[in-house]
Amino acid sequence: MASKKKTPFDAVKVLEQIEEKFEMFQILNEEGKVVNEDAMPDLSDEQLQELMSRMVYTRILDQRSISLNRQGRLGFYAPTAGQEASQIASHYALEKEDWVVPGYRDVPQIIWHGLPLAQAFLFSRGHFKGNKSPEGVNVLPPQIIIGAQYVQTAGIALGLKKRGKEAVAITYTGDGGSSQGDFYEGINFAGSYNAPAIFVVQNNQFAISTPRDKQTKGKTIAQKAVSAGIPGILVDGMDPLAVYAATKDARDRAVAGEGPSLIETLCYRYGPHTMAGDDPTRYRTDDMDTEWEKKDPLVRFRKFLEEKDLWNEEKENEVIEKAKEEIKAAIKEADDTPKQKVTDLMEIMYEEMPYNLNEQYEIYKEKESK
Repeated sequence: MASKKKTPFDAVKVLEQIEEKFEMFQILNEEGKVVNEDAMPDLSDEQLQELMSRMVYTRILDQRSISLNRQGRLGFYAPTAGQEASQIASHYALEKEDWVVPGYRDVPQIIWHGLPLAQAFLFSRGHFKGNKSPEGVNVLPPQIIIGAQYVQTAGIALGLKKRGKEAVAITYTGDGGSSQGDFYEGINFAGSYNAPAIFVVQNNQFAISTPRDKQTKGKTIAQKAVSAGIPGILVDGMDPLAVYAATKDARDRAVAGEGPSLIETLCYRYGPHTMAGDDPTRYRTDDMDTEWEKKDPLVRFRKFLEEKDLWNEEKENEVIEKAKEEIKAAIKEADDTPKQKVTDLMEIMYEEMPYNLNEQYEIYKEKESK
């Protein structure tokens, strides 16, 4: 048997050493106990309560959106339950002047950034008014093309840098999105230009039905930051304090001119990939669901706040009732919005309509007037 040839460089050992450095960052354990006191973010009692309120509100919004979808009152919808800490706590670390560039599951972040709830419902219905943000609300419409928002974010971040703005652009994708070419192109471009961007990969274990271990041989997705020469961190995505702290640190470094960061949040989606026919019971086990439900971000954070006498059932019920009332009003506003017409789309497509569309415009205008 031939002996193994000696090499002057052990590439496998180097890879193992790199992967070992990407340990999961956590502040609260599953029981809501602080396990990393030194990393505790500087949040007041009121801010902690507000973060919990937003997470509870978002869980109710998800439940109602699923119900509305089943009633035929919403169109495309991607459930968010289980990812509240990853989504809401990361957004909570941002400022109003920052830009949020969402994927299709990241509607909660742009709502909390200022997009009216009724417009979010219109987006789901495919109405053009759902894609128009109010003045001063720095969000882009949710991106349907997997991973494309990473390239958009690199461009926005570079624009912020060139304009001397103390702001960042943040974007989100799933573990499946990290397999797209746009993922690497985005983080590499931002790294090359030292642009103030935060790239979040919400590793919820499945890209539709494809498990995380089929996406990449890498031990973590966070380690892919090394290839672009930017900082990367693996975070417990069910721990709102850890997600907030990691995002706040990334933002502080970005506005200080230190460039972009990649954050992998380890989390789980309880529902299907989308409401368009996906059946998660075909690729997930009951044991897996039960295991992750024990890590629920709302339960974990609730225990933490109750221990500090900052939360109780009465406060939670107030948030739930508020959410239900606002959702009811918003869906009514969406229902009352005039349905879009072909001529509407033609009018907003061009500043000056091309001659070859003028004739078609008149034809549709006549049809719509009948």
